[in-house]
Amino acid sequence: MRDDLKEFLDKKVDEYNQPSFISADPICVPHLFTNKQDIEIAAFFSAIFAWGNRTTIINKTKELMRLMDNAPHQFLISHTTKDLKSLLHFKHRTFNITDLLYFIHFLQFHYNKHDSLETAFIPDKKRPIVIEHALNNFHHYFFSLPHSPLRTKKHIAAPFRNSTCKRLNMFLRWMVRNDKQGVDFGIWKKINPADLICPVDLHVARVARKLNLIERKQTDWLTAVELTEILKKFDAKDPVKYDFALFSLGVEEKF
Repeated sequence: MRDDLKEFLDKKVDEYNQPSFISADPICVPHLFTNKQDIEIAAFFSAIFAWGNRTTIINKTKELMRLMDNAPHQFLISHTTKDLKSLLHFKHRTFNITDLLYFIHFLQFHYNKHDSLETAFIPDKKRPIVIEHALNNFHHYFFSLPHSPLRTKKHIAAPFRNSTCKRLNMFLRWMVRNDKQGVDFGIWKKINPADLICPVDLHVARVARKLNLIERKQTDWLTAVELTEILKKFDAKDPVKYDFALFSLGVEEKF
């Protein structure tokens, strides 16, 4: 692996993995909160909504947080039917009220049993965590409640469906990475940053191909794994830090 490419990407990570990155990125919404559960919930919705224009993503996530009285965890575990009526007109692109009500139903179910959303991604506490299994487990668990809407399944990606799982991998990056730079939260401790998979969207895939980091022509789960394995050669302990470089090169610099 070329030393000059690693040096270039490390420089870009240092440039973009800064507090100044936060305000224009969907991660700014969970940064409005200090309670762990509120951070998780705000981050989860921010990530799920993260396709399209970033300003719109931020505004729609903030709108939803306001509808939850800017106390999402409390809202989820103690809302009434009357409280849900204030949400009935909420929509973000193809994410509609049917999807939102099921998300709320699942999150209420989970938080009534667990203190953190982290446990939803861990299929077996006795075995080493493999992100592919964790994401597949989360998908099955998320839709395990009775009468889960078929249409809502498109909003929760999974490797078994051959998705890159960009949004969930980004959510995991936010929750797991902790490098003292103040962007990612690092509030989950059961998942190792070394095991994360790099979030891959069209911007990241395009930049990665231009830099000859991936050979696979499709953009799918195996592409995300291929890219991550290459990035581990640059930093085995924290490969997904390069998401800052690849994403920003594609979006900010139009590389």
